[in-house]
Amino acid sequence: MVIGAARSGVASAMLLLRQGALVTINDCRPLAELARELEMPVSNEALRIVGGGHPAEIVNEDVVLVVKSPGIPDSLPPLVRAKELGIPVIAEVEMAYWQLACPLVAITGTNGKTTTTALTGEMYRAAGKKTAVAGNIGLPLSAVVLAGERPEVVVAELSSFQLEGTATFRPQLAAILNITPDHLDRHGSMAAYREAKARIFANQGPAEMLVINADDPEAYALREQPVSQVYLFSRRQEVARGAFLRNGFLVLRDGEREAVLLHQQEICIPGAHNLENALAASLLAWLGGIEAEIIADVLRRFPGVPHRLESLGSVSGVHFVNDSKGTNIDAALKALTALPEKKVLIAGGYDKGADFTLFAAAVKEHVSHVVVIGQVAKRLTAAFDQAGFAAYTFAATLEEAVSIAYRQAQPGEAVLLSPACASWDMFSSFEERGERFKKAVRELGG
Repeated sequence: MVIGAARSGVASAMLLLRQGALVTINDCRPLAELARELEMPVSNEALRIVGGGHPAEIVNEDVVLVVKSPGIPDSLPPLVRAKELGIPVIAEVEMAYWQLACPLVAITGTNGKTTTTALTGEMYRAAGKKTAVAGNIGLPLSAVVLAGERPEVVVAELSSFQLEGTATFRPQLAAILNITPDHLDRHGSMAAYREAKARIFANQGPAEMLVINADDPEAYALREQPVSQVYLFSRRQEVARGAFLRNGFLVLRDGEREAVLLHQQEICIPGAHNLENALAASLLAWLGGIEAEIIADVLRRFPGVPHRLESLGSVSGVHFVNDSKGTNIDAALKALTALPEKKVLIAGGYDKGADFTLFAAAVKEHVSHVVVIGQVAKRLTAAFDQAGFAAYTFAATLEEAVSIAYRQAQPGEAVLLSPACASWDMFSSFEERGERFKKAVRELGG
């Protein structure tokens, strides 16, 4: 039984079918729409599609395994039924891991996962290794297995939703970049969220390695738990074993070995948070056997990833920046401090239950005006009012928000889309939100 027919669910089903399993795919979307999108018949000898909801009765004694997509909550009736019957429920990454026949580098954290994963993958590729970059970054791990072209290494971005459904998952190299409040509407508490992140090293042994951010209190607090070898990275202090800055230069250290990479000003991607991402990626590559010269060369030329502080150029002297990937408060705070100029901010979206107090204080310091969108608008502006910040305007659509922000901005200022919220109230994904923002900006500039 595969619950959820998005990318990872479909890849799971295809992989199970190839192994000879009898598979049911279940999704809330109507059956006809699902069959069209999947380009499959509604039913055949090996595959059945159940759409239009999640009835508990689709799980029965004939089901031996349930694979759930990352966005599916455990409270769904078929999953509750599976638990009652003692049927294993796992994430797609767990099932794919069973069949990965190469080293795995796994990366998690509240923020910076996508950039660090893409940067680490680029370092392995630059060293001539056949590398697959997968997971939460877009390509399901199951699709890597399905491709049949065995990579030499897989670099995977993993969310808390993916990790909480693992059982035997055991990467050779893993990293926890940071842990700040996010997805509390799903996990219920910071303790549960932190526990989900910690699944990344739960099965590691003495031969495996874990990289942790020494500057992040929640991540650093986990350092005593792993059985694996722990390495630290820090932009604020030297560490005995790991990655750090010395007089502005990136340094890697492992016992007797030490390598100086480059000065931090040579790194292509901007911002203090990206310096942390660069330290983590460099360490993951170095521990994986990549030479320091190759790592430094990639840091000098890697431009970043779409939708994360993505510069779109200027219109009449106003700089536009797409940070649609800023789906939580911590990510948006980092975006606010990464751009030196005064900003008009577009913020808001799906309400994940976050506390906006600190965000409102930062907005008051860094932002001249906010255009507010989405489901969370009233709660967000209540936090602005509490902070004594009244320079905000509501917009019904993202296109309207871009138009208002442009009129509010002065030449030399930036219009920044960094919503501090998920996109699911108005868009299917942060990617769609970012693309719509880019289209609106292009239309402004003719």
